[in-house]
Amino acid sequence: MSPILFVYAKGGPPLEYALPRIAVHADVHVLALAPLPHTTEPAWMPWCASVTQAQPSDGRALVDLICTHADRVEAAAVLTLSEYAVVAVAHACVRLGLAGAGENVAAARDKRLMRRTWRDAGVPVPGFAEVRSADDIALAFERLTPPLLLKAAWSAGSTAHLTVRNGPEALRAWQIGRSVMEASSAQGYAELHSADDGVSDFLLEEIVTGDTGAWFEGPGWGDYVSVEGIVTDGTYHPLCITGRMPTIPPFTERASIAPAALPQALQRRIEEVSRSAVDALGLDTCATHTEIKLGADGAMWLIETAARFGGVMTTRQVENVFGLDMIGMLVRQLLGESVEYPSRMLTEGSGAAGSLVVLAADGAGEPWPHLPRWDFDAVDWPSLLGDGSRIELVREHSLAPGTVVPAYEEAGGANSMAALCFVTADSGPALLADCERIVEALPHALAARRTSRSAS
Repeated sequence: MSPILFVYAKGGPPLEYALPRIAVHADVHVLALAPLPHTTEPAWMPWCASVTQAQPSDGRALVDLICTHADRVEAAAVLTLSEYAVVAVAHACVRLGLAGAGENVAAARDKRLMRRTWRDAGVPVPGFAEVRSADDIALAFERLTPPLLLKAAWSAGSTAHLTVRNGPEALRAWQIGRSVMEASSAQGYAELHSADDGVSDFLLEEIVTGDTGAWFEGPGWGDYVSVEGIVTDGTYHPLCITGRMPTIPPFTERASIAPAALPQALQRRIEEVSRSAVDALGLDTCATHTEIKLGADGAMWLIETAARFGGVMTTRQVENVFGLDMIGMLVRQLLGESVEYPSRMLTEGSGAAGSLVVLAADGAGEPWPHLPRWDFDAVDWPSLLGDGSRIELVREHSLAPGTVVPAYEEAGGANSMAALCFVTADSGPALLADCERIVEALPHALAARRTSRSAS
């Protein structure tokens, strides 16, 4: 088989899931820019032809590092599944003459450039303003309608997102956001191609009003969806839609669910809007994850498109429900092999699968009054799940048993995650109900277990 260089960084699906799907098609040489998950090493290490740990660099030095290692292993393709490495890998592929996201990759990473590109192409986006100084904040409140959402331009997982209502609030939020981005960078959750890890780059945007009433077949769904896809030589292939539980303030994701309970006709409308968004970015060959806000009277706004698959367990959800091994499809595409894509986006699947993030906040975003210790095995899961539903812990993205659950902080977004669980059910609505019960009961279940252990 051909050799492939897999560039590992924080984020993306667990290695124990991803590497077997790459190794079926290529000899996998890992270049690790972050510490590898040793707790799951027995599950992923056997799939590696070699593993090299490297000190992360930035900009041109990082691209040089990737190219040098690709040459060393004679890689026929270079791949990353991490948000933080997609820019560097794309530039390395251009230099190496290999298939990749291409020269325009920054438009699928830097939220400022992304929104400028979409605005110029007539793709629907909320009003926005770039923030580089205090003067930019004042000008933003003159042009835009508050409340506004402050976003870090290079963030992921709703990190450094804060709602602000006036200039002084925005100035304070800007300072908080920069501190959060610095802390994230120290943990390895930061843009690797930027000279300052993207800590200083922000924007303010208007908060559009979501409305699920005319969209979903049943209550309880969040007001945005994602379209998962792959671009091949500039041609976009939308594959399926994943839905959400409602976010918690400011806009932190709680659970991703496939399939979304949307009528087929509405899925087709979403498909076409995602096509307009992805086509405008001018990507070459890469995965895509496109988030779209849903409003009243059929309104839609683009939130973002990433030149990679949806985070954490999205690829596994899609494989479970729609039967598509998206990682394997992309690997074959990068290697120049023939790949069969659906003629149109798939709108129906079998069963349901979801990724549930454990955060110390209730369904409305109110912090838990007490912070128990995390212990997956201590919870009576069957009592919280419907008939036919199953849950498992994603160890790579979860705290060790006995660790105190971190307090939820709005600016921290997914950085406050205690654990990630993979849930399956007979249908999307059934899985949504499972997740709602878990969110409601989990703090009490963990606290009760701790109390019973203390008593014994």
